[in-house]
Amino acid sequence: MPQTTSGILYIVPTPIGNLGDFSTRAQQVLSDVAAIAAEDTRHSRQLLQQFAIQNDVFALHEHNERERAGKVIERLTNGDSIALISDAGTPLISDPGYVLVQQCRAAGIKVVALPGPCAITTALSGAGLPTDRFTFEGFLPAKPQQRRKTLSALLDEPRTMVFYESPHRILHTLNDLHDVMGAERTMVLARELTKQFETYLSGSIAEVLDQVAADSNQQRGEFVLMLAGAPVQEESAADDLAALRTLQLLREHLPLKKAAGCAAEIHGVRKNHLYQLALDADNT
Repeated sequence: MPQTTSGILYIVPTPIGNLGDFSTRAQQVLSDVAAIAAEDTRHSRQLLQQFAIQNDVFALHEHNERERAGKVIERLTNGDSIALISDAGTPLISDPGYVLVQQCRAAGIKVVALPGPCAITTALSGAGLPTDRFTFEGFLPAKPQQRRKTLSALLDEPRTMVFYESPHRILHTLNDLHDVMGAERTMVLARELTKQFETYLSGSIAEVLDQVAADSNQQRGEFVLMLAGAPVQEESAADDLAALRTLQLLREHLPLKKAAGCAAEIHGVRKNHLYQLALDADNT
């Protein structure tokens, strides 16, 4: 019997709001594949119906991806091409699909990712913050203590930081940004991108927080939060040496991370920088 040619897994972005952003290529792929794996089949069927795309749609989401991936791989191996879509935007960006794509790569199955709508790039391109280097942090933890801990670890991050947030947590997250990052740090909040009520709010964290807190309309929809990176501080060699000496003394009584934090506060240098110096010294 002739060997069956494996199908292709297509990663297909869908509009994040404006239906005019649904590319001709994306529509064609969704029409041509054997089936479509969707994060929410009810939501996706509504989109497909608007574009007269008639195809088999099955659910693949965070709760069943590991279970379903094997069956999808089997179909692909037998020659079926399948498209993966999320509720909106580009799949795998804070959405399911990583497990499936990883297993396809491991099995030698071709994966083709289409360009298209993505809230991260859309928000950044209109924010007016540095975009030569940025870090995407996805959704912050839902629990306040974990959220503040995550933000604290990013305090010295020099790159522009990008977060997603939901309406029911937006005020809590803005308050935590205010408390952890400081009231004066520059930020931009993008809301309801590509939709009728698209909004960009920019200024200090305190200013953005005040605007959102004062207007309940600004607490609705889907959010992209963009935060300016920490100013890059140039530590001198003399400062480094003095701080490192203090750190080594503190390490006799404290764990390295805590000692680095104390020494950094004493000498006015960055904790992460000092921590890395200590690690480098240990390895020499």
